[in-house]
Amino acid sequence: MKPTTEQELSDAIASANAPLAIRGGGTHPGHVTGDVLDTTGLQGISLYEPGALTMIVQAGTRLSEIQAALDSENQDLAFEPEFWPAAIGDSTIGGIVAGNISGPRRIQAGACRDALLGLRFVDGSGTVLKNGGRVMKNVTGYDLVRLLAGSWGRLGVISEVALKVRPRPEAQATVILNGLSDTDAVKNMSIALGSPYEITGAAHSPQNSASQAQTYLRIEGFEKSVEYRISELSKLFSKIDTKLVTDATRSEMIWANIGCGGDFAKDSGALWRISCKPSDAAELVARLDPDVVQYDWGGGLIWVVLPSDVDARARLGAFDGHATLIRGADFPMRHPETGPLARLTAAVTAKFDPRGVLNKGDA
Repeated sequence: MKPTTEQELSDAIASANAPLAIRGGGTHPGHVTGDVLDTTGLQGISLYEPGALTMIVQAGTRLSEIQAALDSENQDLAFEPEFWPAAIGDSTIGGIVAGNISGPRRIQAGACRDALLGLRFVDGSGTVLKNGGRVMKNVTGYDLVRLLAGSWGRLGVISEVALKVRPRPEAQATVILNGLSDTDAVKNMSIALGSPYEITGAAHSPQNSASQAQTYLRIEGFEKSVEYRISELSKLFSKIDTKLVTDATRSEMIWANIGCGGDFAKDSGALWRISCKPSDAAELVARLDPDVVQYDWGGGLIWVVLPSDVDARARLGAFDGHATLIRGADFPMRHPETGPLARLTAAVTAKFDPRGVLNKGDA
């Protein structure tokens, strides 16, 4: 089914007598059971006020359409969501919010949930809820915006999103540190992030058969400020072989590639996304022994490609973080929850979806 209005979405959920598998752009398929509920019929930008840095969008609207509108006003989304190749899918804004999908700029600008002004969604009983508006008695007190961001459709199906947008920086540049080991790269990214030079991206690609290791540090802002800060950053790392990318278009291409896991979409195997403490990152990669690896968020995020029959979580063992399967293997998408966290999740889910019809399984 493919509702085209919020009322149709509400009716579809209210009348469901079997589980529903919620699908947007299809970039994060997961393992869910039930009839497909396609949200891409909820289309369009309802309101865009560039002067107020505000946009209201229907949940099924493609990210590419939103970005085109923002480009026309020289604005963008601060949280820098992933742009996957067309062969994989075209993300929808509802899916991005449901997964709290956030790119390299998260270390400076915050996550997707931090850019949300409000939202509308339909819970598992078919009731339409909105942030700051009508709420059910048994969910009073929840911050619905933050609760829905990252819930992967288990609490409700998002119908509309209100977002903060931002002016695109006047200039950007990237400093590339060459030849660092993974451990040294994480240490130097930490130094950069702790400096006064306002780093908006810190990523590392280890050495492979095709190229040497490269560590990327991004600076954005007014042109003169970027020139000054990139010069000072170069001095900070004067003992390391460095390269400066001062052309904004080239720098943007580097970070667009990093934002969707590098060239991983072209690789066979399973794509995993590991969130961890940066200080643990190099050791975790050593445990995984992946075919391909890339670090982001100063080491707090690791993208890896493993053979499709290898469970990353089994190789990692216990660690302070979680591993999410993006595609390419038949393992649960989300890291299993245990103990008090699992009980809390079950209790909250029961409040919003008492009949258990939304994304049963592993969304």
